[in-house]
Amino acid sequence: MNTTETSTPTEEEFSSEARSFLEANLPLREAERFVWGEGSDDVSLFPERTPEEQAAELEAARAWARTAYDAGFGWITGPRHLGGRGLPRSYQQAYHAVARDYRVPSQSVFGIGLGMVAPTILAHGTEEVQRSYLAAMHRGDLVGCQLFSEPGAGSDLASLQTSAVRDGDQWIVNGQKVWTSGAQFSDIGEIICRTDPELPKHRGLTGFVVDMHAPGVEVRPLRQMTGGASFNEVFFTDVRIPDSHRLGDVNGGWTVALTTLMNERAAIGGGGGGAGPSVTHRLIELVRAQGKAGDPLIRQRLAEVIVNERVASYTNLRAMASLAAGQLPGPEMSLGKLALTANMVRTYELVSAVLGAELVADGGRWGTYAWSQYLLGAPGMRVAGGTDEVMRNIVGERVLGLPKEPSPAR
Repeated sequence: MNTTETSTPTEEEFSSEARSFLEANLPLREAERFVWGEGSDDVSLFPERTPEEQAAELEAARAWARTAYDAGFGWITGPRHLGGRGLPRSYQQAYHAVARDYRVPSQSVFGIGLGMVAPTILAHGTEEVQRSYLAAMHRGDLVGCQLFSEPGAGSDLASLQTSAVRDGDQWIVNGQKVWTSGAQFSDIGEIICRTDPELPKHRGLTGFVVDMHAPGVEVRPLRQMTGGASFNEVFFTDVRIPDSHRLGDVNGGWTVALTTLMNERAAIGGGGGGAGPSVTHRLIELVRAQGKAGDPLIRQRLAEVIVNERVASYTNLRAMASLAAGQLPGPEMSLGKLALTANMVRTYELVSAVLGAELVADGGRWGTYAWSQYLLGAPGMRVAGGTDEVMRNIVGERVLGLPKEPSPAR
């Protein structure tokens, strides 16, 4: 991509340029037409793919990312000196508005890297790391993952025990991370380690960018109750990281982690209200197909799902507008995450009431037992990005200004 251009197109000119680019490279998206009993009845929250399917999806995603980046649409808001186009966030929104009309290959494999890791590198990374990774990540040449959770830490990130010990101009890392999405195909990872066990737990942490192909890094898939393995556990044995790959100050990793977590909650919470329009439409058709459309209690619960999905979507639009205006994600993003999981609970409770035993015993009927994947995946979403309990504490303390919850030690 040519980053030496200095002229800035108007949003109208940019949108026209984007449409010309997309028309030349992609077919138009056909209007979705849902007919009960036709096509796939999959409503799972986590994709359950074979390694071969994952590899094919990754290659297709990489190919499109390179095409978009080389045409100037891969990192629209990125600084010019790092390979971005240097345009305001509103231009990114304008591109998405145009791209919705076209069949863009899924870019979900880059979601964590670009939505969480890249913004943290931009905010806290050295110039060497920024130049080495940011453009390559946005071009699809590198995939990033987030290495925060540990078996003994849970949602209390500050209790992590993976250690990083300084050895000259390098750090030696030992420990284990868990529930790492996409680790199996990631090239780099953002990791938070304990670098001073003598300091209070929030103050003895340091962030790094680690090479996921380095000697001593081992990725093992974790099988979930959905039957798939969307997550991994990652082991680090004497893994060496150069000090140039440190994020922020030594023992300043808590600030680095918060940057990532706020972007994570913006990404997850901005995804919808738990039952997006397509899922909501399937719910309506499910109620009809099961002969429950006249049941006043079922109708009331269905209305609650729809209303809360709509309210959550409006709240998310306000948050996304703030981001488009250049504001950083804040604790209010926890509201979006809470709305997401609360609506998921409403959805699967409604489905359970409508389907009864067909939710847990496959009777072979289209659109019934498939909902079991949604039910089994929802608990994972209530943990991802911070548990519901942690989100409520954040909203209570940092949004509503309520007193902090008493520490168990007190």
